Amino acid sequence: MLKPKKEKFFEGVLQRINKEFNVPLPIFYYDCTSLMAIFTASTRKLRSHLPSSDMHPVEIFPGICLIAVSAFEYRSCDIGPYNEFSIAAPITYKKKGVPGLTLMYQMLRNAPEAFIFFLPVTSELAMQGGVTLGGYPKFIADIEFRKDSNFITCNVSEHGTQILSLKGKRLNTSPGPVSKTVIYTMKNGNVLMANLYTNPLHFSQSFRRSSAQLTMSGDHKMCTFLRDVEISSKPLACQFSPMFESMLFDSKNTIDV
Repeated sequence: MLKPKKEKFFEGVLQRINKEFNVPLPIFYYDCTSLMAIFTASTRKLRSHLPSSDMHPVEIFPGICLIAVSAFEYRSCDIGPYNEFSIAAPITYKKKGVPGLTLMYQMLRNAPEAFIFFLPVTSELAMQGGVTLGGYPKFIADIEFRKDSNFITCNVSEHGTQILSLKGKRLNTSPGPVSKTVIYTMKNGNVLMANLYTNPLHFSQSFRRSSAQLTMSGDHKMCTFLRDVEISSKPLACQFSPMFESMLFDSKNTIDV
């Protein structure tokens, strides 16, 4: 499939209706905000959490890989407004990467690959559809955003108990390049993949370690996981997109690539 043209992002993309959930696939996201902080982690520790030996963490140095913590606010999309929080790791599939070079290659092509470990959402439809159709590790949580002129903060809680807080600086933005992210999930012991195309209408990136802050509370499974993989105390980079649009295609078996 050819990469969508940025100026006509959704044009020419055929959608079909999934009758079980009465939702169109691919799902179009029209008006969204995202905040992502990229941290380092232990390759050995993170690899132990990957469900397939064909999945390999992307390293910046031998023994040091990356993990991305992201918050999404979907104000308008085909399945209604909802919020989402993601903990994922850049990976390669069935081919080990080269420390530093693989990351650079994925960045230059705007074509990262990632495995998602946790994906709490605020929508029952998004949760049920994602789990059933694509094996996404979704569960219902309270995900709230606070914004002011300088910062955007996303707080995640469950049953009234605070879990995580991701805070990032609101940076000056400009249009960003269209990217294609290959997302890997597991369903019934099988590896699935899905393509996510993103058009950042407004985008910024900072490599200042003070540009974002992650705060963990308690012993929730997400916090326990992040501590176990030895997530760094400060991020390597922060990406902020106050307005983007995207298309999430339905999942398929990795053999059908």
